[in-house]
Amino acid sequence: MTENAKKFIPVMLTPFTDNGVIDFNLLTKLTEFYLAAGAKGLFANCLSSEMFELSDEERIAITEHVVRISNGKVPVVATGTFARTLHEQTNFIKRIYNTGIQSVILTSGILVNEDEPDQVLEDKFYDILNATDRIPFGLYECPVPYKRLIAPELLKKFMVTNRLNYFKDTSLDIEQVKQKAAVGIGYDFGLYDAYIVHAVESLKSGSAGLSCIQGNFFPELIVWLCDNFDNNSLQQQVQLVQNFLTNHMDVMHDIYPTAAKLYLNFRGLDITGFSRRKTGAITNQQMAKLQKLYKDYANLESALSLTSVL
Repeated sequence: MTENAKKFIPVMLTPFTDNGVIDFNLLTKLTEFYLAAGAKGLFANCLSSEMFELSDEERIAITEHVVRISNGKVPVVATGTFARTLHEQTNFIKRIYNTGIQSVILTSGILVNEDEPDQVLEDKFYDILNATDRIPFGLYECPVPYKRLIAPELLKKFMVTNRLNYFKDTSLDIEQVKQKAAVGIGYDFGLYDAYIVHAVESLKSGSAGLSCIQGNFFPELIVWLCDNFDNNSLQQQVQLVQNFLTNHMDVMHDIYPTAAKLYLNFRGLDITGFSRRKTGAITNQQMAKLQKLYKDYANLESALSLTSVL
């Protein structure tokens, strides 16, 4: 891997027991699974972790656990914004940073209300920076409670603070990805794309890597794509992978994150499908689609000579 190699950063799941208690033994196995697959970072306490269904104490506990299990092998980031008031936000930011993470993620849809202009968002960002010493930050265009996109022009203003090192883009717009990635050139900064449909184009256009839910089904495949997207001798296989990810996107998004947990159970990880998010019970049709995804991936894995870590 070169210094500028593209990186896969999983948006981590939270495993629960059947009665809804966090299963820390399985969280250990899940963390080790991501690392064995080749992940170059870990995003704990994110939307895939069901962060809005966790208490503050649980958010801290899972982040501390991931930091301890990863043991410095890769950087860990985690979300730090849940409360609305600046005082409450900065207190929790300091708490979660003290777990040992490398960056605290600010979610744009929590910082300001949906009807407030970008100037309010800009002011809030600076207020948080001024109240948190030299803590490094990331930004996440989280779809919940609403998706607040960060314009490239606003991101450029934030970059000059030298406090922003991570950005998770959910714009679904490759031109936005290109512009935002370009803004970060010359800084210790990486844009990670969540939208798998333009994964290859994003990697070729300047993103630092991928941070997508598909990595909770087959992280080895996302790592392979990050490693080989620009390998001239493998372009046929790269296109095969891109097509596979695009064509199977719907089944992976349906009743997520339950679908990802059930899929990992197919793969041999003893994880329940329990989710605190109200996704509803899985139907026979949805289960059949997941089983087909499992078979289709096995064929792709064989075609690529990929080694499964489960």
